[in-house]
Amino acid sequence: MLEEYISKGGQRLRLGYTTGSCAAGAAKAAAQAILSGGFPDRVTLMTPKGIGLELDILDKISGEGFASCAVRKDGGDDPDITNGILVYASAEKIPSGVEIVGGEGIGIVTKPGLDRPVGDFAINTVPRKMITEAVTEIAELYEYKGGFRITVYVPEGADIAKKTYNPRMGIEGGISIIGTSGIVEPMSTAALIDTIRAEENIRKAEGIRNIVITPGNYGESFLSEHIHGAADKCVKCSNFIGEAVDIAIELGFESVLIVGHIGKLVKLGAGIMNTHSAAADGRMEVLVTCGLLAGCSREALVDITRCAVTDGAIDIIKREGKLQETMKILCGRVQYYLDARAKGRIKIGALIFSNAYGVLGVTEEGQRLLRVISEEYGNG
Repeated sequence: MLEEYISKGGQRLRLGYTTGSCAAGAAKAAAQAILSGGFPDRVTLMTPKGIGLELDILDKISGEGFASCAVRKDGGDDPDITNGILVYASAEKIPSGVEIVGGEGIGIVTKPGLDRPVGDFAINTVPRKMITEAVTEIAELYEYKGGFRITVYVPEGADIAKKTYNPRMGIEGGISIIGTSGIVEPMSTAALIDTIRAEENIRKAEGIRNIVITPGNYGESFLSEHIHGAADKCVKCSNFIGEAVDIAIELGFESVLIVGHIGKLVKLGAGIMNTHSAAADGRMEVLVTCGLLAGCSREALVDITRCAVTDGAIDIIKREGKLQETMKILCGRVQYYLDARAKGRIKIGALIFSNAYGVLGVTEEGQRLLRVISEEYGNG
């Protein structure tokens, strides 16, 4: 059990580690087993987050030319459906390099735009790097000059995947091996909303009158490049856009501008104010509706329904020559639902961007708020 904690909303929450960390730990132990002839009881692993792990090695199996073992996933205080599962890795010698493949219970990518190409196993880039570094460390320790084939598998994966959004997102037949930091930070809803409230309170105490809210790191990076001073004064709301707006109203801000990637904010076009995929999706449905009203062809609309991510859908709409009109319609819908949430108690608007195309659209009220916020923050 990882004994690392963070404080969110006044709660002390225990961190966990990702399926990617589990796979890297199991791979490290399996590689050691085929080079030394015996499994370690545990391995150490440094995560990209900079937090070291000591992982117990379970279900050790070895045979002619291979070794296999498992690490149990620990999600900490995060309500994670994969918590407690065994993530396995087997290792075999090959002439050179590190080849990483999926086995039982690992999903296959079926739609473009995800971390891995179509047809590949859903073992994401950072876990692959962690696995490679882990087994390379073992090779150097034993002065082994050859390579490894690592097979990652999760016997429970196919059943668990049926309870997730993986099939809708374009991952079929199993779970993904994921994680960008190697560490799971608890996402307690109450704690997150308390954190949003605390951050908005801080901005209020600083004298901010017009607040900028963004779901996360993409929005913060965009603000740092496009609105002077806003990145340091914005509030991150994760998926809880509706609650963040409610809190802004409660605290008496004059206005709120929501700045976010289209992958999140497109959902506002259907009135979805909790943008977590486990709560609701509707991204492609909203874009199909807006694209239809903008005059996109039937073939393009059908292609949009097959997209796994919004960037792919935007590419299709742009090829149709309907991007500007589609975004105008989307912004109208977003403004309508934001106004419905605010009920006249606060001025509210939104700016929608993508990493590929920059600003895609700004709602009618958002245009005015951009000027107000730029003046306030620029003079702050």
